[in-house]
Amino acid sequence: MAKEAGGRAVQADVSNPEQAKRLVEESGDLDILVNNAGLTRDGVLARMTDDDWRAVIETNLSSVFYTCRAATRGMMKKRAGSIVNISSIVGVHGNWGQSNYGASKAGIIGFTKSLARELGSRGVRANVVAPGYVNTRLTDVLPEEAQQAMLTNTPLGRLGEPEDVAGAVRFLCSDEASFITGEVLLVDGGLGM
Repeated sequence: MAKEAGGRAVQADVSNPEQAKRLVEESGDLDILVNNAGLTRDGVLARMTDDDWRAVIETNLSSVFYTCRAATRGMMKKRAGSIVNISSIVGVHGNWGQSNYGASKAGIIGFTKSLARELGSRGVRANVVAPGYVNTRLTDVLPEEAQQAMLTNTPLGRLGEPEDVAGAVRFLCSDEASFITGEVLLVDGGLGM
């Protein structure tokens, strides 16, 4: 797929600082960085294991730190770049049984807003896209009852599609968004209003 798009694929475990650094280095001169790693290990707090907490925080939040740290030096040197970190509506509003996931996704928002303040004077923008419920493997495994509740609470009455999220990311990376930084764009069919 990468070759078809005129790019190349580099595989790494971005929850590992050394691999995240290698990923950025092997990717070459970056103009855009999109962090989209995500993992859920749902469960109520009283029964959540340390491993489930750590796995979600490392994959969802620490990976954003590792890749941004590796990519921003080059962007600052060029005085240009766009970073888009993918959060979630759960990071904005929380959700039952997802304290680890909610904390990781809320952390992405705070991290990105701080990053936007640090990098703005160097011409580098940092923003967040926070999807609502999107038709992916993460939502496919939910019981029909839970999916129906999501649809009922979403004013547009449908799950989002990956293309909906991709369009928002593409916009924030484009020159049309050259005066936007530190923002959280909800792509949620109205769920978060």
